Amino acid sequence: METFLYFYTYNMRIIAKRTLREFWEKYADAETPLKVWYKNISEAEWKNNNELKRQFKNVSIVGNDRLVFNIKGNTYRLVVAVDYEKQIVWIKFIGYHKDYNKINVKTI
Repeated sequence: METFLYFYTYNMRIIAKRTLREFWEKYADAETPLKVWYKNISEAEWKNNNELKRQFKNVSIVGNDRLVFNIKGNTYRLVVAVDYEKQIVWIKFIGYHKDYNKINVKTI
């Protein structure tokens, strides 16, 4: 009798795309960069920050689970929390760089 082992890989789930869509509906110049970001993240299968940094060299890792992405040439900042084990990315903040400076990125 043969035994088969199945290995499943799960791409990152992003919670929630609606947040991004609402932002680009308000700021049209963010639409294309955010759609590209969404596509890249949703196709990823990282296990840790090192794997993430190989793909996104300019991402800032802030704390254990917080990441900061520069969007549209650093016009906007996108803060997410990531759980590598569950393959989930939670959007915590999207806004102008000047607004990012007003938040506590580790607790937002």
